[in-house]
Order: sequence, then structure tokens, then C-alpha cells
Amino acid sequence: MSVERATSETLAALRETIEHWAGDAIAVNPLLAAEDRDPGGDRWYVRMRGEEKATITVWLTLRELTLQFETYFMPAPEEHLEACFGYLLRANNRMFGWRFAVGSEDAVYLVGQLPVSSVDEGELDRIVGSGYAYSENHLRAAMSIGYASKFGR
Repeated sequence: MSVERATSETLAALRETIEHWAGDAIAVNPLLAAEDRDPGGDRWYVRMRGEEKATITVWLTLRELTLQFETYFMPAPEEHLEACFGYLLRANNRMFGWRFAVGSEDAVYLVGQLPVSSVDEGELDRIVGSGYAYSENHLRAAMSIGYASKFGR
């Protein structure tokens, strides 16, 4: 299965779709605190108010082949690395579209991508909503393993 490179016209239409979706979403969703686009780039963020995690920011980056999305999940675990990363890897098996990944500084991120041909307002809702849900649902457990002494375990 090959993914086709988007034309400049397709990318322009996708930029408009993302801009329109972001403006509408912040107007109707009380969890959304902010949205913006990097000046001069094809990168947007959507910031949400969380409960387990005070703020969840999903970054959307438009490329010629894919829309990439990511959010910072937690700092590098200080304890029980094997158990913490094991928990996150097992969680990957139950997630759709997103996966846990370790950054160069060993912090944990949620990341994903989809072909530009699949990007529409419904998919943007799904991406941002599931990024929020995965962050909220897994943060407490991951932090209690990776920072056990600070969580009283």
C-alpha cells in the first residue's frame, strides 16, 4: 500500500479544513482552552483542560504524505523503568491511532499519524478527543509506577 504525496492544492485545502475545524471546535467545546497555528508553518496546536493532567496540548503537523500528531505525556520515569515502559507498551495494544513513544530525552509522548487523504473534520475530532482520553486514562497509572516513591507506593 503506497501513500500518495499531496498536491499543493490538496495541502491548501487541508490547511483550510484544519483552520475551520479548530475555530469551530474551540467555540463549542468547553474542554478546549486554546488553538493556534505556528506562524509560517504547517503546525497547529490544540490545548485542552484536563483532570488528571492539568493541560493536554495536541500538536498537528501537516506534511506532504501524512498528518502527524503528538502530545507530551510525562517526564522520563525515575523509578521502575521496565515496569513503567511495560505498562505503556501493553497500553499501545489497546489504543487506536496513537501510540506511546520515548523521546530523545527519555520523556514519554503520545504520537500518531494518518495519510493526508484521511484528514477531515471528523478525523481531527477523533485525534484530539482520543489524545485527551489516552492522556487522562493512563497518566495516573504510569506516574504511580515511574514515580512510585513520590506517589506513596
